[in-house]
Amino acid sequence: QVQLVESGGGLVQAGGSLRLSCAASGRTFNAMGWFRQAPGKEREFVAGIGWGGDSIFYADSVKGRFTISRDNAKNTVYLQMNSLKPEDTAVYYCAADASFVFTVIPRTWDYWGQGTQVTVSS
Repeated sequence: QVQLVESGGGLVQAGGSLRLSCAASGRTFNAMGWFRQAPGKEREFVAGIGWGGDSIFYADSVKGRFTISRDNAKNTVYLQMNSLKPEDTAVYYCAADASFVFTVIPRTWDYWGQGTQVTVSS
């Protein structure tokens, strides 16, 4: 049974940092990534990373502030979030896919975690 379990969310002041983790079990994935969904908004792509870590893509809104990484030995993907802003407040979801090519479109990703809340206060 495939599972993706996120951790690391919480409440932080603007300018602060958080590190999200997503541990996968049941199989390995070529592509892993993070999406987020704020209240009343659609789920949006945040960052994605390929198996070797050489294929990385960020949404413009987080570029330079967030860093995605993975540890294949632990089957885990991370999202280091620095210089957080109130507009980063959302539920953050881990996503995974067997494909070597990932997209920013949520419906193209096969597996999802349950989400973890990130709240940034001003």
